[in-house]
Amino acid sequence: MGRWNSTSVTDFILMGLMESAETQLVLSVLFLLIYLITVLGNAGMILIIRLDPQLHTPMYFFLTHLSFLDLSYSSVITPKTLQDLVTSNKSISFLGCFTQMFFFIVFVAAECYLLSWMAYDRYVAICRPLHYPVIMSTRVCWSLLAVSYVIPCLDSTAIVLCISGLDFCNSNIIQHFFCDTSPILTLSCSDTFEIEILIFICAGSNLVLSLITISGSYLSILSTILKFNSTAGKKKAFSTCASHLLGVTIFYSTMIFTYLKPKTSYSLGRDQVASVFYTIVIPMLNPLIYSLRNKEVKKAVVRIMQKTAGSRQVN
Repeated sequence: MGRWNSTSVTDFILMGLMESAETQLVLSVLFLLIYLITVLGNAGMILIIRLDPQLHTPMYFFLTHLSFLDLSYSSVITPKTLQDLVTSNKSISFLGCFTQMFFFIVFVAAECYLLSWMAYDRYVAICRPLHYPVIMSTRVCWSLLAVSYVIPCLDSTAIVLCISGLDFCNSNIIQHFFCDTSPILTLSCSDTFEIEILIFICAGSNLVLSLITISGSYLSILSTILKFNSTAGKKKAFSTCASHLLGVTIFYSTMIFTYLKPKTSYSLGRDQVASVFYTIVIPMLNPLIYSLRNKEVKKAVVRIMQKTAGSRQVN
């Protein structure tokens, strides 16, 4: 990855969240609990959707992969953070650091696209219900999923190759708890202006394209729902979008706050709080949002439990 021989740095020291020993202990217990809930929640969501045939629809197809992404990018960050909190060794190798960065960018950018496809799916279901099976066919769903991974992989490759080719001659201490772009750029003694522009273009284009899709979809949905004569029909249509809207609002607000700004405005305290929220907390919240606020998922859980109980009685 880039001109690794040109830098005097062979590894980095992750010094984010490193307060007193008592604070580190509290954080390690809290993060471990959150991570366990994240793994169980997202794995459970994937399992429920796979096991219940009534959930084999485009919306839940995308929700399955959303759970996979939440599980993936949380696993890229949290285990290493837990290790740093409970051990004295805070180092991460040069290769390990940029590998972590690569996968983190891929998974987070892919989530942007998945959230936009979920909004588009709701638009087709509510505004063009008669054409839904054709527009959201299996082939279309897999094509949209491919876009969700291919574009982030290309963006992440370009960003990681450029940053890894910088000279790191000032320090190897990263004032963050994982290898994110802004805190690493602050360590470089090279000119990072062009790379900052590249990151801004990649992150900005992903966010803007997905937000345009989401905004356009929900404006059309709102326009269609307001034409409904039945109050019950309006309430039902709104309820199908509520979980997704809540997830979108939480995810995008923290992403925009964190990434669409120059490295000079990086703040250790403020940015770490935002980073903890979208790397560790949001992956835990998504399965709760989409299960607790979703009647179809609740019914699917009951059906699976009944089926399991029935099969045990037969045996």
